Amino acid sequence: MVMDRAPDWLREELVTLAWCWRLARRDGVVIGLTSHDRDLMIGGILYRAAPGMKPSALETSDSLDVATMDLEGAVTSDAIAARDLDAGRWDGAELELFVTDWSAADVAPVTVARGSLGAIERRGPAFAVELQGVTRVLDRPVCPATSPSCRAMLGDRACRVDLAPLSHARRVVAVDGRMVTLDAVAPGMALGELLWMEGANCGLASPVIAVEAEMLHLAEAPAFAVAGPVRVRLTEGCDKQLATCRDRFANAVNFRGEAHLPGNDLLTRYPGG
Repeated sequence: MVMDRAPDWLREELVTLAWCWRLARRDGVVIGLTSHDRDLMIGGILYRAAPGMKPSALETSDSLDVATMDLEGAVTSDAIAARDLDAGRWDGAELELFVTDWSAADVAPVTVARGSLGAIERRGPAFAVELQGVTRVLDRPVCPATSPSCRAMLGDRACRVDLAPLSHARRVVAVDGRMVTLDAVAPGMALGELLWMEGANCGLASPVIAVEAEMLHLAEAPAFAVAGPVRVRLTEGCDKQLATCRDRFANAVNFRGEAHLPGNDLLTRYPGG
């Protein structure tokens, strides 16, 4: 940490600081954890005492290169539960690591690192996770590669199709492995998505790979047992073909693919000279 930019309370000979972690899952759940031995209220969020949470050594600099940091902690039933880790609820969660003065929680904290959670490894009653810095987005391709199928996701900023009329509320009345039975037929669900709206799987989603009347074949079985009829939200899918984009969605103007671009197979159609 660069001390010439640090607040006055960090310059004291004796400091009363505590590490704090703010974790925001993709489903909107936000929790706070602190290394202090008592809970702290910071910015309207209760940071629960979690002395077992600790970061690895971290170096900061003025450059864009941010060292990857590992975070270790204990699996608890009320904060980070083992079943939620295994179900993938914490995959990709946004994390902010900062230090604060526990004797004056209203003092502005000092942010040390921020990013998203990468690979999560469970080690019995504990877990370890890698924090991926914001510069990871620079590793993405500068421009997309050509493809005969559409590179956009149905309903995203590139596609621009309105998903509201393509979303349906149903109830799952039976589950057999990866097969779920609905209370009524839902149109256009091949290659769509099922989002659990209640029950133990609430907030988890699974792609739909096939449809047979009221029965959907999911890409993976529900993470938790399904007891009784539960509500789900179904979003129709797209096979990313130009004909589908044109005829079904009337959205060919936003098709993000090169359906008529010749491929490498063109070179093999004629004998060489």
